[in-house]
Amino acid sequence: MDIRPNHTVYINNLNEKIHKEELKKSLYAIFSQFGQILDIVAAKTLKARGQAFVVFKDINSATNAMRSMQGFPFYDKPMRIAYSKKDSDVIAKMKGTFVERPKKKKVEEESHERETKKKKKAQRKEAQAAIMQAATPAQQPVVQQRAPPLVQPQPTPAQPAVPATIPEQPPNQILFLTNLPEETNEMMLSMLFNQFPGFKEVRLVPGRHDIAFVEFENEVQSGAAKDALQGFKITPSNSMKISFAKK
Repeated sequence: MDIRPNHTVYINNLNEKIHKEELKKSLYAIFSQFGQILDIVAAKTLKARGQAFVVFKDINSATNAMRSMQGFPFYDKPMRIAYSKKDSDVIAKMKGTFVERPKKKKVEEESHERETKKKKKAQRKEAQAAIMQAATPAQQPVVQQRAPPLVQPQPTPAQPAVPATIPEQPPNQILFLTNLPEETNEMMLSMLFNQFPGFKEVRLVPGRHDIAFVEFENEVQSGAAKDALQGFKITPSNSMKISFAKK
């Protein structure tokens, strides 16, 4: 798609060895023959080297300059010229469409966004590391995962004990998890269960770190996750117990 005609022409493939002020004077000398020039913009930054913008008072002058000077050998390099994609500040002010660029605010927002992404990435790595660390104990034989009733930790009076044997509920899309370690969090459980089709969400219970609910789209999908992760050890001392939730 062609760029629409503009008062400003964009020039690149300029000789990068030419100093900024000399470049601007030379560009003015060869382009002023096509009409009144309002501004010439050339930057010293590495990204902007070899580029410049020439702003004409009217579009016809810009068009004639682009057609006549296309490929002109300027300091031993052929110029590449095109219409600028946007109006220059000078033209925008003339049209009344100029908007001040909030540079400082944008930099601060970008910095904050980068920090947020870094924190989220670190949290994901921590959760994944915890799961990966627990994956090896989970491969132990089933016999080793069945601890005798006598060695089960006794519940504190503040937290009612979850029965060792939970009556099996009819299959449904919601799973009830028990015997979870204190360090369990939503991200850790999500990474564990979202590998199964139909996973929807994890719901923690306020004030109770040892239980949680996991919802799937249907009972077949929840059943598959239940069978696969039954007895999974999030920590060496906590084998996760999974059952269907009460409806």
